[in-house]
Amino acid sequence: MAARLPKFDWNDIPMLVALAHSGSMRAAGRRLGVDTSTVSRRLATAERALQTRLFIRDPQGYRPTDAGRIFLATAEQIEGRVQALVTATTEEAESVSGPVRITSVDAVLSDWLVPRLPGLLARYPDVEIKAIPDNNVLSFTRSEADLAIRVAQPQEDAALKMRRIGSVGMAVYGVAALKVASRKRWGQLPWLAFNEDLADTAEMSWMARTVPSARTPLRCSSMDTLIRACEAGIGLALLPCFVAEQRALVRFSAGPELHRDLWLLSHRDAGNIRRFRVVADWIAATAREDAPRLSPGR
Repeated sequence: MAARLPKFDWNDIPMLVALAHSGSMRAAGRRLGVDTSTVSRRLATAERALQTRLFIRDPQGYRPTDAGRIFLATAEQIEGRVQALVTATTEEAESVSGPVRITSVDAVLSDWLVPRLPGLLARYPDVEIKAIPDNNVLSFTRSEADLAIRVAQPQEDAALKMRRIGSVGMAVYGVAALKVASRKRWGQLPWLAFNEDLADTAEMSWMARTVPSARTPLRCSSMDTLIRACEAGIGLALLPCFVAEQRALVRFSAGPELHRDLWLLSHRDAGNIRRFRVVADWIAATAREDAPRLSPGR
C-alpha cells in the first residue's frame, strides 16, 4: 500500500518565497523567526506534498528549479494578496467610519443621546449612527445590535460585555392642574403605569409600594408614550428627571424617588473594531459629563 502523501501547507508559502529571495536557509529562517532545521524540514515536506523538486543547491545557495519558478510566480502573488487582505482588514478595523447600531429606550435616545451626537459626528463625520428604540434585550450573540444603553441590570448573553456608566434619577411629574399640597394625597390622583410586560421594573415596584391602590387610566410599554400622556394631564408618572425637566411638567417630589443604573452593553469582540470602541468610549464619557443632569441629587 502506497504511503499517503502529506497535504500541502499553505503556511509554507512565505517560507518558500523567503528561501527563493535569499537563497539561504539560514537567512530565510532568520526572516521568519525559525531555525535552519525547521526551514529544511518544511521544504522537504512541501516538495513531498507537491511531488516535485522546488529547489536545488549549488555553490551560490538554493535556487528554484523550473517547476519551482512556476510555483513561486503564483506563490508570490498569493502572498501579496494575503498581505493586502490583512492590511485592508486592519485599516477597516482601525478606521472610524461606517455604521454603529445603538439600541436603547426611546427616551434615552431622543432626549439624551441624539442631542449630544453633533459633537461626535463633527469629530468623526464618517460614522453612521443607527438608533434602534427598543425595550427588549437584543442579542449580541446574533449581532442584532452593536451597542446598547440600558437602565436595568443586563441579562447574561454569551457574547455580552457590560459596564456601568452612570445612573438616572427618577421623580414624580405631572401637569400643574394636578398639583396637590401633600404627598399623602398622591394615591387619590390618577397614575400612568407600564404594561404587564414591564411589571418587574423598578418603577412599577416603587408604585406598588408608594401608591398601591392608585387608579391607572393608562398603561403602556413606551416611555415616550408615558411622557406624552403625562403632558396631556392624564395622570402622574415616575419619569427620568433629564427627560421630564425639558417638558412642560411640574415635579411633584422634592427630588429623585429612585435611581436606575445606566449600563453600556456591547459584543465582547466590539473592542477590536475601532469605530465601536470610539463610540462606546464617547457614550461613557458623555454620561460622566452629564452625571449631574442624568442623576440629580447624587
